[in-house]
Amino acid sequence: MKTIGLIGGMSWESTAVYYSLINREVQKRLGGVHSARIVMVSVDFADMEELQRAGRWDEATKLMVNAGRTLANTGAELLLICTNTMHRMADEVEQGAGVPLLHICDCAARQAKAEGISRVALLGTAYTMEQSFYKDRLRSHGLDVMVPDEVDRAVVHRVIYEELVCGKIEQASRKSCREIIARLAARGAEGVVLGCTELPLLVKPEDSAIPLFDTTELHALAAVDLALS
Repeated sequence: MKTIGLIGGMSWESTAVYYSLINREVQKRLGGVHSARIVMVSVDFADMEELQRAGRWDEATKLMVNAGRTLANTGAELLLICTNTMHRMADEVEQGAGVPLLHICDCAARQAKAEGISRVALLGTAYTMEQSFYKDRLRSHGLDVMVPDEVDRAVVHRVIYEELVCGKIEQASRKSCREIIARLAARGAEGVVLGCTELPLLVKPEDSAIPLFDTTELHALAAVDLALS
């Protein structure tokens, strides 16, 4: 079994889900009292959020690369960044650590393609929805990608940063997300990539008439595939 290195804490709410999913899947596959070999660097999200908000991406990249190197030096053989937004610097982290990195976007794209979907809507932080790094990666798999309009993007971003990263699950926000998804479906989306690792805490399959792709779960299960291969 390979040792999985997690760069977490962004936020710890979803990182805890990663830890649980990976360990439960390893136990399911191997039986008995097996658990995953995991090492983790968990950052203070307040520091990272400040850098994001200020557009200081170069500084954020340095912190992420250092986290990857720490994991490599601790024995990690496979890296996961436990957040969608910080895949903005995934290539730099992989190169700096010298350890293979499993890209969350690839996991979502492969699942969408497997289900015969060619046009997806992307929900996530404003950075993920508005910058090109994530959409371009999805498009490299042959997917057509759309995002909500400006007003709806602001709603999703606020829900993530003011509620979900703090562990708050509000029914009014679930209703808002349902309505946003419905509008995206009306525009032609065939599925929705939940491109924020906290969104699956709020939005469930029953909230959508079209398939939802839970990037947290897909990423975690793909990591188990690689760790046990």
